[in-house]
Amino acid sequence: MKKAFLIILGCTLITIGCQKTSVTELGNTEGNILADAPATFGRHCASYEVLQRQLQEDPTLASRMQAIEEATERFASNPNMARLVNGVYEIPVIVNVLYKTTAENISDAQIASQIAVLNADFGGTNTDNSLTPATFTGVKAGNTNIRFVLSQTIRKSTTKTSWTTNDAVKKTASGGLNPTNPTTSLNLWCCNLSGGILGYAQFPGGSSATDGVVIDNNAFGSTGTVTAPYNKGRTATHEVGHWLNLRHIWGDATCGSDLVGDTPTHNTANYGCPASGHKSTCTGTPIEMTMNYMDYTDDACMYMFSAGQKTRMLATFATGGGRTTFAAP
Repeated sequence: MKKAFLIILGCTLITIGCQKTSVTELGNTEGNILADAPATFGRHCASYEVLQRQLQEDPTLASRMQAIEEATERFASNPNMARLVNGVYEIPVIVNVLYKTTAENISDAQIASQIAVLNADFGGTNTDNSLTPATFTGVKAGNTNIRFVLSQTIRKSTTKTSWTTNDAVKKTASGGLNPTNPTTSLNLWCCNLSGGILGYAQFPGGSSATDGVVIDNNAFGSTGTVTAPYNKGRTATHEVGHWLNLRHIWGDATCGSDLVGDTPTHNTANYGCPASGHKSTCTGTPIEMTMNYMDYTDDACMYMFSAGQKTRMLATFATGGGRTTFAAP
């Protein structure tokens, strides 16, 4: 791996979510890229903030995440530990739609479009995958062997105008919807998120009572209510990447580590559609992998995972990986 990883009790890890407007200041956390980033219109993730809150609320979470990292290291040295059925991990998906207006009650077609995008992006069959520059074709993941199948759609009318990242949307008692079968199904919540947030995810190791991914209804799927430049379903691809233990490609710190060996070190997040060959200011000035799903670029300009990211995601299904209950026995 590019850099060793150690979760220290009281550290500043967080759940990962994406903002669709200006950066929200997160206080004086040293090295926090969201606090250091320019106030620019673009994608920003709230998953890191959520993880921070969860680490403060649950003193045992850090040790669970450390154990998952150790299992990830073991898997990386012996990928044959993977348990697949016919070569694929099949993930049942439950979509929870919380709506106040008719437009927020997104159509079945819009939901289907999101599942299709996830399968194309994680299967490496997305047409823009062919745009991968020669610099990175040798480390392109292609098919991650992860497939998503819509299992159920649950709809609930609400009087709430919008939702925040406090996980109320995941709790029936708070007006939202509890996750259904969270140890064997990926729960997606589609709702109107406030504060310019596109979405957020929970990393492996968190409570099953709040496990899953929340996506703003205007960034869910590739048709219906989606709004450019987040209209190709890549918010869910990014957030499900977090759910499968991927970090932001810049490691949420200036020249930080995403814990993946084949991704170049980024000095910060990228927004919009950077020019080809954009270089990092970090040691060695490597060309940045701006088209990676775990950067902050627009939907139309992110279209690949790396082979190292694939290994890290598959490690979550191995013994100790945090999502073992999703793997076949």
